[in-house]
Amino acid sequence: MDTADILPEDGPEAEFARRIAAGSPGSAVDAEAGLYRLLAPRIRRYGRRHLRDEHAAEDLMQHVMAMTIEQLRAGALREPGRVVSFVFGACRMTVMQHLRGHRRRDELLQRYAGDVPMVDVHVAPRLDHELVAQCLERLPERERAVLVLSFYDEQPAEEVGRSLGLTAGNVRVIRHRGIDKLRRCVARGRRAA
Repeated sequence: MDTADILPEDGPEAEFARRIAAGSPGSAVDAEAGLYRLLAPRIRRYGRRHLRDEHAAEDLMQHVMAMTIEQLRAGALREPGRVVSFVFGACRMTVMQHLRGHRRRDELLQRYAGDVPMVDVHVAPRLDHELVAQCLERLPERERAVLVLSFYDEQPAEEVGRSLGLTAGNVRVIRHRGIDKLRRCVARGRRAA
């Protein structure tokens, strides 16, 4: 962790954290957005530096920010003014757990890889691409755009949000709902066939 990443307890992050902790859960949405705007990019940079994987860095950012907001809303953070220290401590612990898990998985693979039976990839279910395309076309324009930008163009939620004038949180909700609708449409199509 860089010392430049830690600000004094009177910085804007500390003020946002105090407002979140002082309010009832969900009442300080503007403070939560401000805290997110200030800390999320720094957490993502920390993740990129230590995990060397863009997706893992994004997961780290989402996990740590959700945990931080949850702790602040519940009043479980004893010193809200030290939120930056809390966030980077949580980053450090999460990265260590992640790396330990990868090392353990690699050790197990090396030890037992010869004992694991190979799976026939031809057994995997096949997608009916035409059915999926038809179901995608039936989605509302915004959901379709979010899914295409997320999965076809492989853009993270923040970039999709900037492209469509949405917040990253809205993108995730729309993406979740769109996937659910797409899944149900494909299932109906398979039953009808």
